[in-house]
Amino acid sequence: MHAGRPLPPGPSGSLQQVLDPHGRVLRSSGALRHEPLLTATEPDAVAHGATVRRDIGSLLPVASDTLRLQGKSVAVGGQARIVVAAVRRGHRDEALRELLAPLGIASALTLIAASYVGYRTARRPASGRAVPQRGSHPRRGRPAHAARRARRPAQDEITRLGHTLNHMLDRLDAAAERKRRFVADASHELRTPLALPRAELDVALHCPRSAGELTDTLRSVDTEVQRLIDLSNALLDLEELGGSRHLTRSRVLLTDLVEAAVAPHLRPAERAGRVLTLDVPDTAVDGDARWLRPAIGNLFDNALRHGRGTVRLTATVDEGRLRLSVRDEGPGFPPEFLLRAFDRFTRAEASRTGEGSGLGLAFVQAVAVAHGGTARAENTGRGGAVILDLPC
Repeated sequence: MHAGRPLPPGPSGSLQQVLDPHGRVLRSSGALRHEPLLTATEPDAVAHGATVRRDIGSLLPVASDTLRLQGKSVAVGGQARIVVAAVRRGHRDEALRELLAPLGIASALTLIAASYVGYRTARRPASGRAVPQRGSHPRRGRPAHAARRARRPAQDEITRLGHTLNHMLDRLDAAAERKRRFVADASHELRTPLALPRAELDVALHCPRSAGELTDTLRSVDTEVQRLIDLSNALLDLEELGGSRHLTRSRVLLTDLVEAAVAPHLRPAERAGRVLTLDVPDTAVDGDARWLRPAIGNLFDNALRHGRGTVRLTATVDEGRLRLSVRDEGPGFPPEFLLRAFDRFTRAEASRTGEGSGLGLAFVQAVAVAHGGTARAENTGRGGAVILDLPC
C-alpha cells in the first residue's frame, strides 16, 4: 500500500481506513481526508489483538455525521495493519427519531389510563359489604331498620390498609419503648449492686484478712449476687408481661392458688413471730396461675418486710370479679408514696440500700393489668393494704 492513495469506494454509505500499528493513516476513503477514525489509545489496543467497536455521534441531540465503526488488526504482505470499516447511521437514526414521538404519546396515554383504572379500583368498596365495628352489632329484638342504621358504611381498601399500617407502627413503637425502658431501668438499678461486690473484693485482695473476715466478705458478695439475680428476674418478668398480648388462662382453684403463693413465706413469718391468716372461698377462678401466684406472693413479701403484726389475706368472688386484699397492722404507707406506689424502683424509704428492689408492686400491677384488672394501695387506719380487682 502507498500512503496518500485513496481507497476505492465501497458500498453506499460506507467508509474505510487503513492505519499502521502506531495509528498513522496510510489510506482512507476520499470523504475522510486522512482524519483518523480511531482515538489516540485505540490503535495500540487493536495492534495487540483487540477488536474496537464504537459509535460516533448520538441519536439525540441530532449530530451532522454519525458512524458505527469496527477496527481490527490484519496482516498485509507480512506487515501488520489496522483496518477500520465504518457505516453511516444517519438514515437509521432519522427513522428512530420519527418513532420517538408516537412512542412517547402512546406511553403517556397508557400511564394515564392505568392511573385512572387504579384510582377507580382503589375507591371502589370491597364487595359493598359493611365493615364490622366493635360494639356495633345490633341487640336481639331490635327492629330490622334499626339494625341497618347501626351498621357503618364500608371503608375502602386504602383506608383499611392505612389503619392496619398505623396499628402495626403503634405496636412497633410500643415494643421500642418497652426495650428502651428495660435498658434504662436495668442500667440505672444494676450499678449499685454491682459496685458493692467489686468494692468488697478489692478490699479483700489488697488488704490482709483473716479466714473469718474473708468468709464474711464472701457472704456479703453472695448476698449482693442474689440481689442481682432477683432484680434481673423481676425486670425480665416485667418485660415479658408488657410484651404478652394474651395470657394462658385456665380454671384454677382459688384456695390452691393462694396456698401455693403463701407457702414460701410461712417459715420466714414464723421466724419473725408474725401470723398469716387466709380467708379464701373454695371456688375456681379464671386466670393465669403462672403470674397470679408470684403476684400474690409479692404482696405477702411486701407486708412481711415493711408491715407489722398479723398479715391477712381476704378474697371474695362476686359477679364475675375477684377482689383480693392483703393487709397488715403496720404504720401504713406514707401519703406521698401512695401516689407512686406502683412505679418501678419506688420505695417508701429514701435509701436505695434497703431490702427489696422496688419492683414488687410494679410487678403486681403489671399482672393485674394483663388480666384486665386493677391494683391499688391504701391505708386502712390500722395498717396498709393492697387490693387486686380482677375479672374471673
